[in-house]
Amino acid sequence: MATVSFLDDRHHVSVIYRLVSHIVAAGLLLMGGLSLHVIGFPGVDWVPPAWAGACLSLLFMVWMINMYNFMDGMDGFAGGMAVSGFVTYSIFGWLAGHEQYATVSAITAAAAAGFLCFNFPPARIFMGDIGSSTLGLLAAMFSLWGVKDGVFPFWISLLVFSPFLADATVTLLRRLWRREAVWQAHKTHYYQQLVLAGWGHRKTVILEYVIMIGCGATALWGSRLSGAVQAAMLTSWIAFYALFFFIVSRMTARGRPDSDGGAP
Repeated sequence: MATVSFLDDRHHVSVIYRLVSHIVAAGLLLMGGLSLHVIGFPGVDWVPPAWAGACLSLLFMVWMINMYNFMDGMDGFAGGMAVSGFVTYSIFGWLAGHEQYATVSAITAAAAAGFLCFNFPPARIFMGDIGSSTLGLLAAMFSLWGVKDGVFPFWISLLVFSPFLADATVTLLRRLWRREAVWQAHKTHYYQQLVLAGWGHRKTVILEYVIMIGCGATALWGSRLSGAVQAAMLTSWIAFYALFFFIVSRMTARGRPDSDGGAP
């Protein structure tokens, strides 16, 4: 997968070949035993049939890879999500007494932080498809690993990476509804709309960092609460994203003259 992504950075590679490489990479992890056996949400644990768990795991990994690729369109954004996400996972590992998980998560977060020092706007280096695809696969792998070993339930991974998941998923569904070619480059993600509304890269990415930290802190705090409180917490985040996306859309529609352009 990394090789295909590298070639795509240097020369254009067909979306079909890239998707095949994503499926192969996810399939290898699936064959290694990384599959969802229990899908936990607040107050509910669903044990899917083995085939359903495998299919959902494959779909989740492929979507995380592509999601990270879609969202790597602003300086410091993908690197910041990696630091926030893997630091949160490391803390979960430490709280669960899973030393290996905590250590490897911390190492991954540290590597992303080192890159972020040079990628924070204005960026001096860029991640490219090879970096974003690899981080997406790692995010999916660590999510499934954490669920498999009982470090946290599945909903935690969705909340921790929700700053990316919410934007990418809603944007994809919106483009499908409009019958747009979803595989083509565009500037309609909500973070891109915020830049177009005149916020600029630095201000936008700092706001996104605050949301990322809020998601991580909420996940850590809420993991020990009752199912009812956890459900209310998730509902609150869904309402937040709905309101946030609505406000950003209105700001873009207003067409501010001080816009500095979309994501690179």
